[in-house]
Amino acid sequence: MISRRLVFKIHQLHNSGLSNCSIASELRLDRGTISRYIKNPEPDKKKRKKKPSKLDPFRDKIDEMLNECSSVRATVVLQRLQKQGFTGGITIVRDLLKQKRANQKQLQPFTRFESPPGQQMQVDWGHFGSLPYENGTRKLYCLAVIEAHSRMLYVHFTHSQKQEALHQGLLAAFNYFGGCPKELVVDNMLTAVTERSGTLIRFNEQFLDFLRVLKIVPRACNVRAPYEKGKVENAIKYIRNNFWPLRKFTSLEDVQSQAMAWLNQVANVRIHQTTNQKPVERLQKNKLAVLADTPDCRETLTLKVYKDFGARFDCNVYTVPPWAVGKNIILKANHHIVSIYYKEKLIVTHLRSWAKKKRIELPAHAEQVRKLRKKIYQDQQIRVFLSLGQLAADYLEKLADARQPIKKTVDRLLKLLDEYGQSSFLYVLQIALSKKLYGAEYVENLLYQEMTPASTHPPVKLRKQDLNKIRLTAPSLAEYDALVMKRRKNNHA
Repeated sequence: MISRRLVFKIHQLHNSGLSNCSIASELRLDRGTISRYIKNPEPDKKKRKKKPSKLDPFRDKIDEMLNECSSVRATVVLQRLQKQGFTGGITIVRDLLKQKRANQKQLQPFTRFESPPGQQMQVDWGHFGSLPYENGTRKLYCLAVIEAHSRMLYVHFTHSQKQEALHQGLLAAFNYFGGCPKELVVDNMLTAVTERSGTLIRFNEQFLDFLRVLKIVPRACNVRAPYEKGKVENAIKYIRNNFWPLRKFTSLEDVQSQAMAWLNQVANVRIHQTTNQKPVERLQKNKLAVLADTPDCRETLTLKVYKDFGARFDCNVYTVPPWAVGKNIILKANHHIVSIYYKEKLIVTHLRSWAKKKRIELPAHAEQVRKLRKKIYQDQQIRVFLSLGQLAADYLEKLADARQPIKKTVDRLLKLLDEYGQSSFLYVLQIALSKKLYGAEYVENLLYQEMTPASTHPPVKLRKQDLNKIRLTAPSLAEYDALVMKRRKNNHA
């Protein structure tokens, strides 16, 4: 199996018009391999787990320390990291600091570069504080995308910088511009560049797969060279200074709505200082590639449905039909919709909630559970069991919560009732309830340990099996007392 970078190069050369033979000669690969990967760029592959470093969770904190004091010593960094739970030694801290300082370069003068129409777009993230929601807050990020020639700007607000959030934001930008560029300039974010050594760049493979479908070539800026994507760097500053001040927001949808209004009424219709033209008028949509195939960029997870007929996702619970309890489902989510599938079939959709610790439940799901319970409680055997009193009703409720097979369990419990008698049975049922032992096998074991069967002779078996299942509800003595009292009143009268 060849690398994803070679797959990307194969498609790049194929899109430029080269034949399979020429591509094979250029890349020193077999023509059959070239043909196979052009037809199917995503063959079955085994996922390899990248060995994590103990410093991975602390890299942002180390960058903050270096920005605050570029000459900070490794011993000081280690002391700060240990307070936050770092368990590694000083050697890897020294190596990382050495690597980061080696990449620092003296500022160099640069010449402004102008791209032809439709050639290049630049991308960058900006952090814009957080938004309050019920039971917590969520960080707010802005993905800025600018068409280099026209300075036409698009902004996409999100609560995440995950791979899926980047892809969704880029697709939204391409739809807004009306097409795709030939190349995309990014910085060294992990969702785009996973490794870099000088001029050698290892792009994120998921990012390459996304760009391959759209036939876009990625370009990564050099480390500490923000001027290489200066247009989008300036756009982030422009957003902070012109859009963000003196605004109030109620939700992510509200932020994006206000941002779109600002783009259409201010940012893209102003006279740009550099081009002396309006970005919306300078943009040449006919130079952009048509956005044909759009990959599915939703966040995708395989989750288990718990007994409360809910799937846990992003600090919330989303309900599914009760029949899916215990099954594995596929959840796909974008910024607005959570879609849940079972065996590739869509079974429910929810509006995504950005609040935390919420249960997003469809009334139909709760109604299905209620009807299921009602149907069970109408069964004759269930009614006989419930006639034993509140203790039996409480135990039956716990059996339902524990997702036990109700009818089968109750049938076994009634046989134990016949064998050991009502008083012994209820005594043991109370023990099982107090110890949270829900199931006929638990009750049977307790009866076997503590009781003696009340009857050593099994009941007579009839030929008709349905007649053997007939049981009478336990009589209520209170009803007899009421009848006696009524007769006495009538006699005295």
